[in-house]
Amino acid sequence: MVRLPKKERHQQLMKMIEDNPFITDQDLTRMLRVSIQTIRLDRMELGIPELRERLKLMAEQSYDQVRSLPLDEVIGDIIDLQLDRSGISIFEIRQEHVFSRTKIARGHHLFAQANSLAVAVIDDEIALTATADIRFVRQVKLGEKCIAKAYVRSISGERHKAKVEVFSYVGEELVFQGHFIIFRSKTESGGEGVEHEDSH
Repeated sequence: MVRLPKKERHQQLMKMIEDNPFITDQDLTRMLRVSIQTIRLDRMELGIPELRERLKLMAEQSYDQVRSLPLDEVIGDIIDLQLDRSGISIFEIRQEHVFSRTKIARGHHLFAQANSLAVAVIDDEIALTATADIRFVRQVKLGEKCIAKAYVRSISGERHKAKVEVFSYVGEELVFQGHFIIFRSKTESGGEGVEHEDSH
């Protein structure tokens, strides 16, 4: 196996992190076929913080603040939020989230991440889930990181309701999806009839 020259490896490393800020050192090790120590040294040389620090920075730079519920009631860490448009959260599956025998995540944790993000993305002080149509696409295991992406599809139609779609991924793989109708205490004056066409 021919190893890449250092300069080329650095370029690839930067591109991989730019393309996927959630990528772990272990993933980089596997993809670039070098040791974990080499990846850590490369990151240090390039001034790229570790994953946890990168997520913290992203959370601090998040565009808007959650209005509809206290931040500590959101399941997962919100790293991007544009109220009434979209949001992203990341949730690491730990020992307390899995069945002890199979090490597979309990479904209600995945639902809770998606549901709390669907509520958090609403620009209102009171937002409650009215209905949820959900689908578990594949099992999620201990140690995996779920990245949930919420899109506000519509704040039109019936007054005081919003439609939110949430897609959860492990890496590039879809693991969960949900369609939520969220009650809001009021409809923003500019909100009637607005359709957001973000794609997932």
